[in-house]
This record gives sequence, C-alpha cells and structure tokens, in this order.
Amino acid sequence: MSIAPIRLVLSDVDGTLVTSQKNLTERTIRAVQRLRDVGVIFAITSARPPQGLLQFVEPLDMSTPLAGFNGAMLVDKDSNVLEVKTIGLGVVAPVLDVLAAHGVGAWVFRGAEWFVSDEHGPHVEREAFICQCSPIMRAAFTGLDAGVAKIVGVSDDLDAVSAAQSEIAERFEGHVSATRSQPYYLDVTHPEANKGSVVTYLSALYGIASSGILTIGDMQNDVSMFGRSGLSIAMGNAEPAVQSAAHEVTSSNNDEGFARAVEYFVLDRPEVRFSDFE
Repeated sequence: MSIAPIRLVLSDVDGTLVTSQKNLTERTIRAVQRLRDVGVIFAITSARPPQGLLQFVEPLDMSTPLAGFNGAMLVDKDSNVLEVKTIGLGVVAPVLDVLAAHGVGAWVFRGAEWFVSDEHGPHVEREAFICQCSPIMRAAFTGLDAGVAKIVGVSDDLDAVSAAQSEIAERFEGHVSATRSQPYYLDVTHPEANKGSVVTYLSALYGIASSGILTIGDMQNDVSMFGRSGLSIAMGNAEPAVQSAAHEVTSSNNDEGFARAVEYFVLDRPEVRFSDFE
C-alpha cells in the first residue's frame, strides 16, 4: 500500500527527540528546521508536564501545541492551557491506594503543581532537573482529588510497578489509562488522555488526515499514537514489543535515530512507498 505524503511529524521527547543526556543534537535541530522549510508541521508529546516541554520552543522554533502528561494537558508556547483532561474525582484516591498496596511510590500532578510525599524518593531529583520544576512536599495526598491530570507510580522494583499497572488497568478499566513512560514510571491519566488522542487533536487542528502524520517514539505510552498515524517509527532503543507495534525502526536516540528517521522517511524520500505494512 502507499503512504500519503507526510505533512506532520509528532515526536516523543525522552528516549526519542533527545539523547540519554537529555540533549538536542545539532543534527536533530537541523532536521526540524528542514521540516519547517518544506512545510511539514512538527509537534511534540511527552509524559513530562507541559512546563517541561517549554525548553524546546526556542531551539526548535516551535509554535505548535505542547502535549504534556501523555496528552492530558495541551498548552501553547506561552503556557496558555488549550485542553485538559483530568482523572475522575472518585478514582484518584483508590488508584493511590493500589500503588501503596504494591509498595510503589506516587506523584500527583495538578496543573503546574507536582506533589510528592518524599522529596528524596526515587527519581525525584532527576525529574526536577529534566522538567525544570520543583516538587511540593505533601505528607498525604488527601484533598488532591480535583483537577489531577496525572498520577505517576514510581519504583525501581519493576515487578511491583508491573503488578500495580495490571491491577489498576483491570480495576479501573474505562476510567483511566495506565501505561509506562519509563520502566520505573507508571503513568495514570484520564482514559482519553493518551498520545493517540494527541494525533487526533492535531489532525483536527491542522486539517491533516491521520494518514499524513508520522509518529516516532520509544516506550509503551507511544504505541497509542502509532496506531493512529499513517507512518509510525520506533526508536532503536525501544523494547521489542514497542518496535513490533511500529511500521519501521530507526537507530537509537544516542545514534541520531530521530534525525535519521526524519531525513530518510520525510526529507530525502517524501514520496517513498511501503508495500509491506499490511
């Protein structure tokens, strides 16, 4: 089958757009500039809070919506909220109870606020650096039910994270989306807040059919956008299950995987046809 010309590229950030050191390479910046030069729209989506995406606006000269929290909150480049989907009032506390029962720590994100119960807990310091935001200490999360965009289960016990994910997905089916943005992060959001919904949002916003959208990512939370785009590309550093969900696989984020994919599939071969996708 043939693929429609790509008119929009939607990229994940960590593990995809940036290196493991969280840097944009010069080749990546040039690739995004070239997309703009040929009239292809570029956008990003991430598990990060929206404020953690603002750092890419200037170097990539971005004007498209920034889709944070896996699509639960979209803002413009000036941080004005465009759309937000929050977790149901009666769901937040029970989800937190499940995480606690599995010995998995929890973070609660409400708008620009990030609540933690242990400022020295796993990955807090690194997350603060990456997202350029500071956690708010809260001994208990009581009273934080309203306006919660994302709950994150956090633990280096990956079996515990997996078990918590399975229970939450089963108990709250239809009420939340529960997916992994890192092996040690379990992201819980509104059921319609996922990266696939970002594809739908951008498709409507720009009047571009999903067949003309390329998505690229590396983690489980990227698979939902793979299924709604005309061309999906997994990073070389992605786990096998994620790679098998994509149409194509590029090199790793530390080997210019994003730039290589954009150059090969969009910039250098805009009319490329794929006969083996079906």
